[in-house]
Amino acid sequence: MKKISKLLVANRGEIAIRVMRTCREMGIKTVAVYSDADRNALHVRYADEAYYLGPPPSRESYLLADKIIDICKQHSVDAVHPGYGFLSERSEFALRLAAANIIFVGPSAASMDLMGSKIASKQAVEKFGVPLVPGLKEAITDIEAAKIVASEIGFPVLIKASAGGGGKGMRIVNNVEEFESNMHMAQSEALSSFGDDSVFIEKYVAAPRHIEIQLMADNHGNVCYLFERDCSIQRRHQKLVEEAPSAVLTPELRKQMGEAAVNVAKAAAYSGAGTVEFLLDENLNFYFLEMNTRLQVEHPVTELITGLDLVKEQIKVAEGYPLSFKQADLSIYGHAMELRVCAEDPMNNFLPDIGTLTTYRVPQGPGIRVDDCMEEGMEIPIYYDNMIAKLIVWADTREVAIEKMKRAISEYRISGVANTLAFGSWVMDNEHFRNGNFDTKFIDNYFKPEYLTPATDQNLEEALAIAAAYVFENQMSTTQALQSNSIPTSDWYNKRRNMR
Repeated sequence: MKKISKLLVANRGEIAIRVMRTCREMGIKTVAVYSDADRNALHVRYADEAYYLGPPPSRESYLLADKIIDICKQHSVDAVHPGYGFLSERSEFALRLAAANIIFVGPSAASMDLMGSKIASKQAVEKFGVPLVPGLKEAITDIEAAKIVASEIGFPVLIKASAGGGGKGMRIVNNVEEFESNMHMAQSEALSSFGDDSVFIEKYVAAPRHIEIQLMADNHGNVCYLFERDCSIQRRHQKLVEEAPSAVLTPELRKQMGEAAVNVAKAAAYSGAGTVEFLLDENLNFYFLEMNTRLQVEHPVTELITGLDLVKEQIKVAEGYPLSFKQADLSIYGHAMELRVCAEDPMNNFLPDIGTLTTYRVPQGPGIRVDDCMEEGMEIPIYYDNMIAKLIVWADTREVAIEKMKRAISEYRISGVANTLAFGSWVMDNEHFRNGNFDTKFIDNYFKPEYLTPATDQNLEEALAIAAAYVFENQMSTTQALQSNSIPTSDWYNKRRNMR
């Protein structure tokens, strides 16, 4: 066992603060790192120590492994938590930390490498009986050979880059006539994005749900699944709404998927927190998609239904302790939902937005959690992910959780940038979401920008409230005030109007 006394969070924003909060509860000192864009950020102020990395672009700041390791050495840092994104799945970073005798709060480099390869991961988990989508088990570059394989699998098929993700190098092919052109495009994009034009081909699951299983494993051979999250509400392969548990899994199916996820961890000799992603088809058949070898953005919904602090569990495992629970100890309590509040405009194809948060007030009350890193007057930088916050709610049942989310959204106040709050409210009211009948095509099938009502101008609301107070204080009725035009010509109203 090696006790962690000081931990550096190699990240920024809400996840940095999230990790630091748990460290503070555990008596661990925290170290923040920051770029020029984050010099005054909340995570910098929250940490016990903070050190400068460089200019705003990630490659000149948060991806500087050498500089981060140097900071660790200079300031007696015991461990590094990578959060998600940036260096979180860079196996060479984990190796270099180990060489410097610094604990990496995450899995081994070997586990990351194995699960980071789509081909190798599928080959590994197949040996443990984990269900796979029918298709190639190895990469291919020969177009004619690939065409024969696709015909044998049966159209539609999915061509996917073997070396990467994020939707790059991915093409859906509906028939043999369009296969060759799509193969060329997929290979070209894969080569440009990942330096490798090899792809693999698998059966296309047309309308799947995206179900992921949260795992915790230690260095003593213990692995537990912490149930599932349904992450099917997505746009451009990016999740927007997540919930736990899923509305469609039976106890029997949950157990089957959980045990399959445990086998994925065993195939990778995995340690720490990880997430196994599955596709679930309309007949409730599930297939292994990939494993994320880090903490997930949506981990709070799992924490709320299990009562566990996943960051604390990560740190204890990194220190060498066995898991503090067994599978039989775990149960699902209630229902949790998360809305990613992003600076983007759902009325304009979710176009990212930047600007200053002129108004920022979070909802409160029982069962509401906001993981954020923002305050009024702060700017949304263009250099990083545009997520402003994660709005998470918990209730006894899914139906009550939906109503609680609607209430929380209605009380959230954001102005200065476009955001996804109104979209979240629309989702909560959508009949297909409410009855659990949806898949990853939810936005394509049901959402149109005109379904959203433009957000009310909150500055105007404030102006009207002040107007009412002005009228009251001067003992004038609203009717008299409007007739005399005294309100619209007053200085304070003009100042408020100019803020718009």
